Amino acid sequence: MIYRLDKDIAFPDPRLGEPSGLFAIDGDLSVDRLLLAYSNGIFPWYPFKGDAVIQWYCPMQRFVIFPDEIHVSHSMRTLLNKGKYTMSIGEDFDGVIQGCSQQRIDMEGAWLGPDMIEAFTRLNRIGIAQSVEVWDNSSGSRQLVGGLYGVNIGRNFIGESMFSLVPSASKLALIFLARTMQRLGGTFIDCQLETPHLKSMGGRYISYDEYMRIFNEGCKISK
Repeated sequence: MIYRLDKDIAFPDPRLGEPSGLFAIDGDLSVDRLLLAYSNGIFPWYPFKGDAVIQWYCPMQRFVIFPDEIHVSHSMRTLLNKGKYTMSIGEDFDGVIQGCSQQRIDMEGAWLGPDMIEAFTRLNRIGIAQSVEVWDNSSGSRQLVGGLYGVNIGRNFIGESMFSLVPSASKLALIFLARTMQRLGGTFIDCQLETPHLKSMGGRYISYDEYMRIFNEGCKISK
């Protein structure tokens, strides 16, 4: 069943949705609604460029990467050791989200248009959305060549999009994020959808109930 949302900041039980995870449409991209959504494993999509209808998804099987399980291939270790690229967190959110938008501009599905950019930028300004940057230092000045961004709630990271202007830049960003989360006691990186790229790096499925159990643990304050 697919529900139509109104102005109330609330969601129906996502377990009642379609097998694809789609369970609601409409509503808005306000900070309060987005925080409620991500706190319950729900995320928004604009499936087509120019489509004004927000779709809300919550798959019952969740594709995640646990930081301790990140797989770094021999070729990626070699690339990391060359020192050509450096990574950072939170230095250029605007550059990363614009990079993700431009890379998706001719792709079908999950269109990252002005409304989504504005919504996630608002989340970034209040410390909820975060970016990981990949910089090329070889020309003598740092140039942004890749990265990813997502929503950071507690010790959980929900990935939204990534981009690469050079080979493997998004993989470097993901490895850096996972290693940072290892040091800080992060729980998981929610990948939202399976891709061969993410599966090769350690992604696997867990149930929605397990997802929410781990997510809620990750929101508790460590003593």
